[in-house]
Amino acid sequence: MDAERAWSYAMQLKQEANTEPRKRFHLLSRLRKAVKHAEELERLCESHRVDAKTKLEAQAYMAYLTGMLRFEHQEWKAAMEAFNKCKTIYEKLANAFTEEQAVLYNQRVEEISPNIRYCAYNIGDQSAINELMQMRLRSGGTEGLLAEKLEALITQTRAKQAATMSEVQWRGRTVPVKIDKVRIFLLGLADNEEAIAQAEKEETKERLFESLLSECRDAIQAVREELKPDQKQREHSLEVDSGKVSNIQYLHSYLTNIKLSTAIKRNESMAKALQKALLQQQRTEDDGKHTARPQDLIRLYDIILQNLVELTQLPGLEEDKNFQKEIGLKTLVYKAYRCFFIAQSYVLVKKWSEALVLYDRVLKYANEVQSQAGAYKNSLKELPDVQELITQVNAEKYSLQAAAILDTSDTCEAESPSQVKDGKPLSERFETFCLDPSLVSKQASLVHFPPGFLPIPCKPLFFDLALNYVAFPPLEDKVEQKAKSGLTGYIKGIFGFRS
Repeated sequence: MDAERAWSYAMQLKQEANTEPRKRFHLLSRLRKAVKHAEELERLCESHRVDAKTKLEAQAYMAYLTGMLRFEHQEWKAAMEAFNKCKTIYEKLANAFTEEQAVLYNQRVEEISPNIRYCAYNIGDQSAINELMQMRLRSGGTEGLLAEKLEALITQTRAKQAATMSEVQWRGRTVPVKIDKVRIFLLGLADNEEAIAQAEKEETKERLFESLLSECRDAIQAVREELKPDQKQREHSLEVDSGKVSNIQYLHSYLTNIKLSTAIKRNESMAKALQKALLQQQRTEDDGKHTARPQDLIRLYDIILQNLVELTQLPGLEEDKNFQKEIGLKTLVYKAYRCFFIAQSYVLVKKWSEALVLYDRVLKYANEVQSQAGAYKNSLKELPDVQELITQVNAEKYSLQAAAILDTSDTCEAESPSQVKDGKPLSERFETFCLDPSLVSKQASLVHFPPGFLPIPCKPLFFDLALNYVAFPPLEDKVEQKAKSGLTGYIKGIFGFRS
């Protein structure tokens, strides 16, 4: 435990030493402490009470920590001897025990091998660099003590090769490459693509794709920084050359094309993995795991189609008819696959007519691709096979029609009084037996609540329609009599006289 504690602290200090170089001294001190504890462990394991397996593991552990210390001191020969001793012990242990135990020992051997090749390279073996690059590419990136050193070594090697690279040719135009970061990226592009093609695990492929995209983004950013001071000159060249973009702008389009094409390949690789998961899911149902859905594939193909739209808008390629035609055919292929998985999602919810229409749309896209491919078949080799899709769609259409017929007959049989639930509350269907699980739940539908409004008689309204036709008696005599006795009656009233 003391050795492991010292080693883990040393690994933490190694990460911090990138920004604080003085911590490297503390790192070496902790590694020496780990070696000291490992020596004590090896001495204790020499007792007759310890079996041979534990003794060998202690010796391998001691050799490994010693090799790491010598590696950090850049004592390549001593580090290589220690790593070789550790590797030999683990290989013998792997051959001596069962396959389950051998997996762990072989894993340790694979972790040590890049360190041995790196030491051999620094001793003078020039062939070791190629093996180191292959190890890195196969594993999708190294981890631990060697990772940063190996990345720096590969970058240094590519930088030496980049000194001889001066131009790149793309779609009939030669463009000078003056930016070192772009040169290094373009030199490593073929190796990265080869590693992706050879990778077997999906996780390894994903790491390699992300690494390649990250390097590509860095190269594009370097070109953008060169584009800013060259803006005025580029605008002038646009006017003089009648729309022909400058070399630096064309290089930017080339790198953007690499980035978008790599993103398309990554999404296509993810789509293939999801398709395998869907097929496996149809055979075995796993309720505990997150299951793949056609909607996930639809999302991936949406992103691919968006990337293709961006490709058609690259500066300098608007008038390249062959390029636009290739992108158009690729768009049709991915539209067909996107439409196919939309139809699959409709099948899951038993929308047979919508799915059938979408299957017909898939066949339409696929037939357009086959009729227009012609001279572009070479550029379509990397795309999914359209003929295979047509065969699959035809099979799905027949099974879809059969499922629709069976679903209709099942529905007719299932519509019995004991199975149907029409949404009525219990108070309105006492005469009909219905299996309703909601009656024993907290949201049982017993009555309509709040109750609905009922019509009641309204208070009558009366309208006097005859008033306009009534002749009233004359009142002139009464009005005049009242006018004559008005003042006299008032005076009499004051003095108390009444008539």
